[in-house]
Amino acid sequence: MGPATSENHHAPPDTKKSGYDAPEGVEIRGRYDGEFAAILTKDALQFVADLQREFRNRIKYAMECRKEARRRYSEGALPGFDPATRCIREEEWTCAPVPPAVADRKVEITGPVERKMIINALNSGAKVFMADFEDALSPSWENLMRGQVNLKDAVDGTITFHDKVRNRVYKLNNQTAKLFVRPRGWHLPEAHILIDGEPATGCLVDFGLYFYHNYAAFRRIQGAGFGPFFYLPKMENSREAKIWNCVFEKAEKVAGIERGSIRATVLIETLPAVFQMNEILHELRDHSVGLNCGRWDYIFSYVKTFQAHPDRLLPDRVQVGMTQHFTKSYSDLLIWTCHRRGVHAMGGMAAQIPIRDDPEANKEALELVRKDKLREVRAGHDGTWAAHPGLIPACMEVFSDNMGNTPNQIQSMKREDASTITEEDLLQRPRGSRSLEGLRLNTRVGIQYLAAWLTGTGSVPLYNLMEDAATAEISRVQNWQWLKYGVELDGDGLGVRVSNDLFGKVVEEEMARIEREVGKEKFQRGRYKEACKIFARQCTAPTLDDFLTLNAYENIVIHHPMGSSPRL
Repeated sequence: MGPATSENHHAPPDTKKSGYDAPEGVEIRGRYDGEFAAILTKDALQFVADLQREFRNRIKYAMECRKEARRRYSEGALPGFDPATRCIREEEWTCAPVPPAVADRKVEITGPVERKMIINALNSGAKVFMADFEDALSPSWENLMRGQVNLKDAVDGTITFHDKVRNRVYKLNNQTAKLFVRPRGWHLPEAHILIDGEPATGCLVDFGLYFYHNYAAFRRIQGAGFGPFFYLPKMENSREAKIWNCVFEKAEKVAGIERGSIRATVLIETLPAVFQMNEILHELRDHSVGLNCGRWDYIFSYVKTFQAHPDRLLPDRVQVGMTQHFTKSYSDLLIWTCHRRGVHAMGGMAAQIPIRDDPEANKEALELVRKDKLREVRAGHDGTWAAHPGLIPACMEVFSDNMGNTPNQIQSMKREDASTITEEDLLQRPRGSRSLEGLRLNTRVGIQYLAAWLTGTGSVPLYNLMEDAATAEISRVQNWQWLKYGVELDGDGLGVRVSNDLFGKVVEEEMARIEREVGKEKFQRGRYKEACKIFARQCTAPTLDDFLTLNAYENIVIHHPMGSSPRL
């Protein structure tokens, strides 16, 4: 196996008889494009197919185990530490040493795998850029394949972008952030690639194509002999981490690189995973560079886990911050666990966007960011996330001022006090109130996000925040839970109970507000009505769908027979 070079790229064939050169058992149903063909080479597809064939049964079993766990929680069980793996939690062991190239991760910027975004993020002054195939990307065929082309050019250092509107050419600086890539979660299929008649697993497509084409150049240019580097989302337990570890080992073996070259940070963004942090690190101990607090998805998972527990209803989501006891406990336990095992404990996202037309509001927003980052660095986090380049200087200043010249706090902030955190701490009911405005905001943001996602945008600026799928997920599941239990809106003195009638009225009024805010023309052109239908249906469904994006995915799948190009 070798990285793609100009010799083994497939030249774009004549459009009259075009199609991808796929190995046996692999069928490409996405649109044909000459640039995509240079990614979807026969050898690269063979590598993806080998991963799919080796791991598909284990992935299916892991997804069945998720369903089984959800059934138990719905029958009244609570997630907790597994007695069977107590020895892993209690014994002293450490993960492999952190590669020098990523010892310093004070500020990381995240964003979709779009060309201009990649250049701006790598040039942003952040230590790391997490390029996202997951929650910040709408997984259309065009977005996914264009993303692979963009990442290959970024790793090679040749990426440029000509913004015709501004008549400006973007290219990489000499000094750039280190690149991490986040593939999709285990649960998402790739409907445009069939392997033995079944849709491929989305994350194996994302990982496989990126690794195949870039591992050699990445290790030479970016990783100082290590890499590539990844972020792994949505895992619920160490069983799922073990599959990733096996995928990494297979990839290293096929590529002929040292075991432990690939490194990954796992997002702890599901409630069951917080009880499995030691076990997840143990499975990935040769390939780990820590854990991250994926806090929005964590709150989404809290609601989903306790969907059948009317005594665990969340207050308005804006009140569920990191100072709530259950979220603070999760963050503190993550720091102690990571530092005990010798790896990074990464903080959460600052989603604010600079407010250019209101200096006073902008100042207040930046102050909130600083306060949040100060809390993180003082708690012992080694770095943090920002969604916009404009936040990087403020985040970097807070972390640098509090950490001095050290690249991380792995040795200096052991947080032994967090060793006494209990299941009760991690499950404590959040405090706060519920309001009609909370219901309205959930509805307005959920519909607008989904409308953008359906038209190909997965990272959406809404009300001075950069939102991804996690916000839409919290909005949806909270609405669903409030509707299911007819909760009383006690936060605004109205005392109204949430019902289908009230929700129908809210949807109608919020759609009118969206139309006013975006303008009639954009509203007519966009997919707001379709998004409204999907969002409202999911909020009122008798059983809660696991993922909004999984349910809505069929609306963005476009099949072309045999990977053909449109006939001229």
